[in-house]
Amino acid sequence: MKLLERINAFVQLGDFLSQFSRTEISQKEGIAHNDLFFDGLQHQIKLAGEYNGWFTQENILYAIEGWAASLTEEHLTQWMAAYESAFAKSNLGDSQPEEGRSDKAYTSKTIAVIMAGNIPLVGFHDFLSVLITGHNVIVKQSSNDKHLLPFLAKYLEYINPAFKGKITFTEDKLPAYDAVIATGSDNTARYFDYYFGKKPNIIRKNRNSVAVLTGNETSEQLEALAEDIFRYYGLGCRNVSKLYVPKDYNFDAFFNAIYAWKDIINQAKYANNYDYNKAVYLMSLFDLLENGFLMLKEDPSFGSPIATLFYERYDAIENLYTTLQEHTDAIQCIVGEGLDIETIKFGHTQKPQLYDYADGVDTIAFLLKK
Repeated sequence: MKLLERINAFVQLGDFLSQFSRTEISQKEGIAHNDLFFDGLQHQIKLAGEYNGWFTQENILYAIEGWAASLTEEHLTQWMAAYESAFAKSNLGDSQPEEGRSDKAYTSKTIAVIMAGNIPLVGFHDFLSVLITGHNVIVKQSSNDKHLLPFLAKYLEYINPAFKGKITFTEDKLPAYDAVIATGSDNTARYFDYYFGKKPNIIRKNRNSVAVLTGNETSEQLEALAEDIFRYYGLGCRNVSKLYVPKDYNFDAFFNAIYAWKDIINQAKYANNYDYNKAVYLMSLFDLLENGFLMLKEDPSFGSPIATLFYERYDAIENLYTTLQEHTDAIQCIVGEGLDIETIKFGHTQKPQLYDYADGVDTIAFLLKK
C-alpha cells in the first residue's frame, strides 16, 4: 500500500468523523460506509461514557472534532512532506520495488503501542503514525479507553482492505514486535524500561503543562486559559496544572474569567475530588484561594490534583525562563503570549497539530529509522 493510499484512507476517516460534533451529530451525503458505521460510532460513544465516567459525550466529541479537523488531505500531506527523504531511505513511501529486488529491502516492521487512557482517543496519534508510515501496529489499550479506537480501526479496514492484518488489538502478552511506543506514569515507565529497554523504543513519563501570566492578559485570553485548565477535567498532560504569576498578581480577573466553567462541579467524579482535596488541604492548614469549583494552592510542584491548580510567584521574568528551561523534562506545554520563549496560545493546548509530538520526541522520525 502506497503512502498516498494510506493518506487517502485517513482522509476518509476524517470525513466520517466530521459528522460528529458537540453542536450536531448528523449524517452527511457521500460518506463511505455510513450505513454500516454511523449508528455504530454513536453506540461506541455511549459505551465509552458508561464505562468511564470521565468520558462525557462533550469531551469525547471534542476529541473527535479535533481529529476530524486534523485528518484532511492538506494537513496529512504537509505533515508527511517533511519526511520525504526519510521515506525514500526507508522504502516505505510511494516507490514500487525494483525488478528483481529482494523483499528484504523493505523495512515494514511491527510496532507495539501501549496506550494511556486518561482522555478519549489519547493514543490515536501513535496509531496514526505507525500506520501512515507503512508499519504494522499491535495496540495494547488502557482499560479506561477501549471502545473507540477498535471501531475506527475497523472503519479503516473497510475503507482500504489492505489494512487488514496490519492492525492487531491485544489484552494479553504482546506477540512478536520490532519496536515499542509506550505511554504511562513515572512508575509504569520504570516497568516499560525493564521490559522494553532492549528494543528500539519511545517511553513517555509524567509531564504537565504550565501557563505564564504577566498580569497584562485580556479577559478573552484568561477565558481561553480556562479551556486549557478544565477541558477533560484537567486529566491530560497538555492541560495546564500550574500558573506562574508576578509577585504582586491579583487573581480577581482570573477568577472572573473562569466563572463560565462553574457547572463543572456538577460532575460527580470532579466534585468528589474537589471535596476530598479541599478537606486534605484544610486539615493540613494550607492557604487556599478557591471559588467553589477550583482551588489555587501555592506549590513548587507541577502536577496538581483534580480540581486544584498550583501556582508560583516570580520576581523577574528572565529568572523564570531559566527555571522553565531547567525543568524541560517535566513540562509538556508552556502557555502564554508575548514572551521570549516558545509558547502555545491561550486556549490551544488541546488543539495540537500533527507535528506537535508528545514529550518533543519525533514519532515519525523514529518510525522511519532503518
